[in-house]
Amino acid sequence: MLESGCKAVKEGVLEKRSDGLLQLWKKKRCILTEEGLLLAPPKQPPPPQQPPPLPAEPAAKIKELHFSNMKTVDCVERKGKYVYFTVVMAEGKEIDFRCAQEQGWNAAITLQMVQYKNRQAILAVRSTRQKQQHLAQPHGPRLRTASNSA
Repeated sequence: MLESGCKAVKEGVLEKRSDGLLQLWKKKRCILTEEGLLLAPPKQPPPPQQPPPLPAEPAAKIKELHFSNMKTVDCVERKGKYVYFTVVMAEGKEIDFRCAQEQGWNAAITLQMVQYKNRQAILAVRSTRQKQQHLAQPHGPRLRTASNSA
């Protein structure tokens, strides 16, 4: 379980294309949850002479791509040993990833996103139905006013 209480569905390493001029591929440690995708710097073993790193990484280094802000996972292309795909965010930002074909990250992210959106849609329908039922119920006896008692 993660700090947010979401269960990790899949963990591993993805490569993310940087936004800079050179657009280099950088390895990211990824945790796919029922709520989104967490991206963190890859774990690196400490050099033999140095003490081990602190157990918790600062939260600023972990980036969360929440499914509520995600539009689609698309542009899947298989080239060589890699699968390339793009996560499109609601505000239009596109984030490019690649992974080994057998890892199936694009399918796992898509599946979790669809399940998240379905859960949200079901909650919205339930909420609408509850509001309609509440409005349809009689609200008890009404008080008579002077205008309708005459």
